Amino acid sequence: MASAPPLTFTLVSDFSVADMRPSAAPRSPSAPPAALPWPSLLVLAGSTFVLVTGEMLPTAVLPAMSADLGVPPGRTGLLVSAWALTVVLASVPLVRLTARWGRRDVVAAALVVFAASATVTALADAYALVLAARLLGAAACGLLWSTVNAHTAQLVPAAGLARAVAVVLGGATLGTVLGVPLANLAAATGGWRGAFAGLAVLALVAALLVRTVVLPGRPDATPADGDAPRASLVPILVVVGLVGVVLVGHFAAYTFVTRLLAGPAAALPGGMTALLLVLGVASAVGVAVVGRLDDRGTAVALPVTAVAVAVVLAAVPAAGTHPVAALVIAVAWGLTTGALPPLTQTTVMRAAGESLRTAAGAVIPVVMNGGIAAGAALGSVVVDRAGAGAVPLPAALVAAAGAAGLAVLAVRQRPVRRVSALTASTSSSTSTAAPAASPQSRTPIGADSNQPCMNGA
Repeated sequence: MASAPPLTFTLVSDFSVADMRPSAAPRSPSAPPAALPWPSLLVLAGSTFVLVTGEMLPTAVLPAMSADLGVPPGRTGLLVSAWALTVVLASVPLVRLTARWGRRDVVAAALVVFAASATVTALADAYALVLAARLLGAAACGLLWSTVNAHTAQLVPAAGLARAVAVVLGGATLGTVLGVPLANLAAATGGWRGAFAGLAVLALVAALLVRTVVLPGRPDATPADGDAPRASLVPILVVVGLVGVVLVGHFAAYTFVTRLLAGPAAALPGGMTALLLVLGVASAVGVAVVGRLDDRGTAVALPVTAVAVAVVLAAVPAAGTHPVAALVIAVAWGLTTGALPPLTQTTVMRAAGESLRTAAGAVIPVVMNGGIAAGAALGSVVVDRAGAGAVPLPAALVAAAGAAGLAVLAVRQRPVRRVSALTASTSSSTSTAAPAASPQSRTPIGADSNQPCMNGA
């Protein structure tokens, strides 16, 4: 089985988001797009569909699940928070524990554990047992996300990374588009336990497909000491951390979306299921748009999208009992929050390259699920003390704080990018014998001599 490199965290004294870019020479505009391993990517997309459906299932079946277990909605909402907190705590240790396994084997095994968790949840008759089963599933989920992130980058050349990420995360979006609304419908017709049983079946099918269809991928590069300056995780941690703050605001409100928009949803054909479907379809559109962006477009879109999330959250109370307003908010909410994860993952995995791929793959779910855990907990506290209607304003303020940080980094990046572009142009005009850059090459963060981020080792 392939051996994954150990997780390495190297600190630096200063950085710029401008360092988070590939160093390979740009492809010619006439060059054909890189071919993608579609069967592998589609199976991984199906796996992320199962993950997100399972992760957000309590949100979709919140009223029925609370009533059956005999606990208030706030405690049921904490199942989402506890799930995310477990992902935060378990991801890195589990990645290290399975470092000697092939990533394909790790994904398949974790999906089997995920299925067992869903089965126990469906059969449980007490809140404590449901909580224990959810924590087991969360640990498997953290390992799955960490491994899928890294394996996606391992399967494709650099030029195809944005599209590959969009395909794989498209499955996660479909978990919102189809999985969560269908679970909501299942709870209304056949009970929430049937939804969890169906999730277990899907996880087992996904595990089988991963083991039989997904390619093992290229081995990670392990350059010898002195081959290249060491990369740093600090810029990655800062950017993903600020996105996590935005997600705190988002999930503070989204955990209770079925209550926040219950009034206007009642006036729509299909009710809440239809409104969740609209939100999910908009999320899919957001993911698809990200797959069309180049490096510069991704850098600009990330802070703009974060600001838009804060604006949408502040507008949620405006829905009132008006179905048209609720539809507009659902579309905007889905577009912005659908685009945010692939924007973040594409930026991070492009920057990480092969040397930091395992570490970056673990950092993404840890920091983002930290935002989910804190957001669901914040929303639960506000709901218990002041009701669901009080959630959107503090949620918007928290999201605005993270968006402001991303905007500051983006402004700081602009002058450095102009200087780097001028330097690159001068170098290309004076160099006649330089070898072509490998499609897989990356400049380690902090290693570009034109950037203020210097190696801190």
